[in-house]
Amino acid sequence: LRVSSHDCKFSVMEAKWGLIPDMSASVTLPELVPKDVAMELTMTGRVFDAREALKLGLVTRLADDPLEESVRLAYEIARRSPDATAASKRLWHASYASSDDGRALQMETRLQR
Repeated sequence: LRVSSHDCKFSVMEAKWGLIPDMSASVTLPELVPKDVAMELTMTGRVFDAREALKLGLVTRLADDPLEESVRLAYEIARRSPDATAASKRLWHASYASSDDGRALQMETRLQR
């Protein structure tokens, strides 16, 4: 979960210096955006605002005070069942890590027991 301020600016700047993405961008971008978006962002190095980052899925929420919103979100999650929260987290991490829908459905069934 990623919370950003409304006035934050984003960029994959390496293209401006003739470099390829680093700082794990090649791992994190594919988890967050479609291939064409990742390619466009890394090849242009353009700067974009928080609203576009939200639209692209790079951030989960926008807030005037990102720290305050993150703490509020953490408290909201903490009020839920810790077992269900942990199982959900494992399920989503595994589902996104695999393109095997059958495996994801099997894990979902197993975690619901």
